[in-house]
Amino acid sequence: MNRVLSGGPRGGTLRIPSSKSEAHRLLICAALGTDGCELRCDGISLDIAATADCLAALGASVRIDGEHISVSPIRSVPEGELLLRCGESGSTLRFLLPLAGALGARAVFLREGRLPSRPLAPFDAELARHGMTLSGDGARLSVLGRLRGGAWRLPGDVSSQFISALLMALPLLEEDSRLLLSTPLESAPYVAMTERALRLAGVHVPREDGGWAIPGRQRPALPRDLAVEGDWSNAAFFLAMGALSDEGVTVEGLSPDSVQGDRAILALLARFGARVSAASGAVPVRRGGLRGIGIDASQIPDLVPVLSVLAALAEGETRIRGAARLRLKESDRIRSTAALLSSLGAQVCETDDGLVVRGLPSLPGGTVESFADHRIAMAAAAAACGCTGEVRILGAECVAKSYPRFWDDFASLGGLK
Repeated sequence: MNRVLSGGPRGGTLRIPSSKSEAHRLLICAALGTDGCELRCDGISLDIAATADCLAALGASVRIDGEHISVSPIRSVPEGELLLRCGESGSTLRFLLPLAGALGARAVFLREGRLPSRPLAPFDAELARHGMTLSGDGARLSVLGRLRGGAWRLPGDVSSQFISALLMALPLLEEDSRLLLSTPLESAPYVAMTERALRLAGVHVPREDGGWAIPGRQRPALPRDLAVEGDWSNAAFFLAMGALSDEGVTVEGLSPDSVQGDRAILALLARFGARVSAASGAVPVRRGGLRGIGIDASQIPDLVPVLSVLAALAEGETRIRGAARLRLKESDRIRSTAALLSSLGAQVCETDDGLVVRGLPSLPGGTVESFADHRIAMAAAAAACGCTGEVRILGAECVAKSYPRFWDDFASLGGLK
């Protein structure tokens, strides 16, 4: 499906859906818990649905009714080979791999799109060293064996999802464990989200020098009724649109004290020169005199596409570094972001770990390939707000991975054809 957007600024107010990242974690804690849990999740994306489906395959009862997700925990794992359909969700695959081992499940993880090529090393080797057998390639990844506790060691700069996965799975084991990092942790706020979900569920994973001490024989116990907070990662696209508009855009439903790392979008917008304020969960952003800045993206890689759009419309030069891991996302996001900007007439060049963008007062518009990457498609919509001509987005349906109603919310601000 393609979308054609008229160029020019947008303005208005919208309510952002629930955080995909928090929903994954709360769903897993609920499925591993001692009692049932009702999650209120505004906007069920394909990735959230994949995690729910996989937890059901492992023996949980998961019922989705509108924005309500009812979860009854896993009492026993079904016998035989279980099919866990991950779609293109890296979080689903990485979070549930050690969980399958902790439960002793014999399972086949089914992977789509670029997911089979996204890295599992050295995570897979550590899982094998602690009792699991992993085999297969391409769409199918088979696992069996029961995970053992003990000493674990992983780098912190490959994927924070490896760390989060173990923090959720290791407390289930009979043995205690220690998880040590061999390199500094990147995307640390995502690990903080995992720690917060575990604390809410009464699971103790205390930090120690270089990592975590993880007592075994723990089961989560979430409150019976929970609301998943608003998604700062998805809100960033609309907040950036506000920075390109005199009227501005106000995003409702965001927690000002969230541990989500992409809440950093507010400070970055202010550094660019946008007019930013926040009160009572509503965040308005308006145009200011935008100027290029330097950005270390090592803790906020998902913001790079939309920050690059702002850079393309800010006076002077913006340098983004620390984003090498973006080459292993749903697309090579450094390359696809550069292609997005170039196709709209921006001045951009790639580096090994980021981008250098020289801003222009406006962009002429053009045709953008989404590369089947939800964040590229949404960044292209933000870019349309600084274009004088139309923007055609190819493969625009990919936003369903994280934000199914994105185009409806965008249309509420005007400009969708």
